[in-house]
Parts: sequence; C-alpha cells; structure tokens
Amino acid sequence: MRADRLLSLLLLLQHRGRMTAPALARELEVSTRTVLRDVDALSSAGVPVYAERGRHGGFALLPGYTTDLTGLTHDEALALLVAGSQTAPPPSGGAPALASAMRKVVAALPQQRRAAATRDAGRILIRREGMVGRTDGPAAEAPDDEERLAVVRGAVFAGRRLRVHYAASGEEARWRTVDPVGLVNARGRWYLLATRDGADRTYRLSRILAVEELAEAADRPAGVDLQRAWEERRARFAATMAALTVTVRVRSHARGALVRSVRQVIAEQVDGDGWLRLELEFTGLDHALGAVWALGPDAEVIGSPQLRAAVVERAAATAARYVAAPTAGPVP
Repeated sequence: MRADRLLSLLLLLQHRGRMTAPALARELEVSTRTVLRDVDALSSAGVPVYAERGRHGGFALLPGYTTDLTGLTHDEALALLVAGSQTAPPPSGGAPALASAMRKVVAALPQQRRAAATRDAGRILIRREGMVGRTDGPAAEAPDDEERLAVVRGAVFAGRRLRVHYAASGEEARWRTVDPVGLVNARGRWYLLATRDGADRTYRLSRILAVEELAEAADRPAGVDLQRAWEERRARFAATMAALTVTVRVRSHARGALVRSVRQVIAEQVDGDGWLRLELEFTGLDHALGAVWALGPDAEVIGSPQLRAAVVERAAATAARYVAAPTAGPVP
C-alpha cells in the first residue's frame, strides 16, 4: 500500500506542480505526518522533491523532472477517462481506487497528450438511464454502426462540422449540417448532442443513415458541461411527451424489467397465480409499446384499446415476416 501511495504522491506533484502537505494529505486520504514521511522516502530514493517555505510554499519536483509510467495511447487513455465519467457508482470501496487510477492515467501521459485526452474525455458522457424512463437494463436495439460512430466521434473531438443523413421519427430521411457538441451513451444507445443554426439538437446514432465530416470548424464553445446539457435536453424531451397511463398484468419475475422502464408506478396489487397488476405512467404510446413488447407473453395490457391494438399490429407484422421468409437450408 505504501508503494502505491508513493507513486500517487509522485504523480500528483508531476501533474499539478507545487502542493502543500495538507493538500497532498487530502488527496491521498492520509495524515500530514504520513505525507512528510513519504516525501522523505522519495528523496531518499533519488526523486528530486524539494520543499519551499513561506505562505505559498509546498512540495515540488525539480523543473524538467518527469516520469513516464505507461505506454497508453491517446485512445486507451481516453477510454479510461471516459469510464471514470460514468454516473453509476463504483463497487463498494472502489472510489479511492478509481480516483487513484485516474490520477495515474492522466499524470503519466506526456503534457500534450494529457491535455488532449482530458479535453476529449469531456466530450463523452456515459449514463445508465436512457432518454426516457429509469431503466438500467440492456438497450432494446442493435448496436450503433461502428463506422458511423467513429466518424461522429472524430468530428466531436476535432471540432469540425458534420453532414448527417438523418431519419427522424415519423419523417423521411434528409441531410442536415450540424455543429457537434458531444456524445452521450445512455443505456447503451449513442446520442449526438449538436446545434443546427444555433438551436440545440439531439440525434440518435441509430437513426443516422450516413455521415460525413466536413472541413469547416464547428461553431461551438471551447468548453462544455456535457452532463448539464444532457439533463436539460432530456427534460425538454420529456416535457414534449404526452403522458400515457396504462394498466398492465405482468408475471412477478418480470416486474423489475418493466418497472425500470416506466416514468412512474402509480399503483400495484397482486393478481394471483404469479401475476401482478400495475398502473403505470409512460411518456407516450411508443414508450409503452416498447416496454410491453420487450416482455412478450410475460405481460398483458389491460383497458387500453389503443395500446392493445398496437401490440397486435406489431405481433401480426412480425409473424407475417417470419411466415413469408424462406426457410434456411441445412448447414453444410
């Protein structure tokens, strides 16, 4: 444990420059006396740590001294930094370890790559909940195309405009030129936060049919609070959705999967034979249909003709697709 602490102390001084003993103690979660002993140990090992007295004093490394402890590429460092931005809490007792790991990743990079990785990490956000609902389960759609994602990500990092062929819900696909702000992965789904003609826009990556990075610089601020921007856009999106209240019978073992995907549970009662009856609020018909459809025969809509008809229509279309499809021959 002391070797790990000495390494963290060294990297803190390399990354931040002069620091006081109390500041180091807070970062390392030890006493000031322990910090003083560790500084002596580093000096004895030949690390050029020196103390400056006075009001603005502290400990520092001799100018020009650096230590490169990792061969991480920019993308590898970025992946670790983005992992640290996830809103899900680390495992019990894991917070100090995560903080220590992030310090080491950032401090061990050369100055230029360190600044680039830190800047780029601020353009990506990982969230456990989706655009609507509170679910943290797996995404209910195929993974986004990696090639399109790579183009979008490159433009986000480079600060260049994008031309996207986008199919909004209920509309024909058309080309749009946008200024990318950041990327958000919410419940496994990627969203591009951008502006178009100065207005905020949010695009789901799975609906981008084609994309081109342009040579023009994006019109956007140098810095962004991506988490705040995402929450504001989620709130605006939810406000546009007309709430739909539905009663659903669900098998008890499937309750968790259903409840995690709704806006709120209004009422709940036992229905017998392993079934529950829930009164649920969704953000709209599409939201309710997706949540109920994902459970298959483990859920049944009660008292909502519109939603029941939508389930029947989707089931009939799915059955027709399979009946009409040719049967695959034997595998050679």
